[in-house]
Amino acid sequence: MEDQLAYLIASVNRQLEEELAEKLRPEGVPIEQMRILSALERNDGLAMGDLAAQVLVDSTTLTKIIDRMVTALLVYRAPDPHDRRKVIIFLSPQGRSLIGRLQGIASEQQEKIMSRLKGGKADELKRLLRDLMQA
Repeated sequence: MEDQLAYLIASVNRQLEEELAEKLRPEGVPIEQMRILSALERNDGLAMGDLAAQVLVDSTTLTKIIDRMVTALLVYRAPDPHDRRKVIIFLSPQGRSLIGRLQGIASEQQEKIMSRLKGGKADELKRLLRDLMQA
């Protein structure tokens, strides 16, 4: 099984997520919330479906996470001005401040990964993984 690509990719993903979760623990932020804050920082005002796709969480789970984040004053909901059936999620000032602090943690992990993959291997791995995602 250790030679199967899917197993290797899943194992690396689990390791990286555990490392990141450990770094985020003092901030009290789960990985999913960090991904949501990051996605909203890049493109504030996302519909729930678009946000779910970007952060790799199903819609039902995302709704529960967003409920907690609204209660924590990290994000807020507003109706879509073009389609009242849709809800748009925005970063609050507190959420914007928090993601500013969390970006350093994510950058630190990125640098650690890059240092493990020297000589252009990181760029090659990114390309290979993107190719797999498009297949």
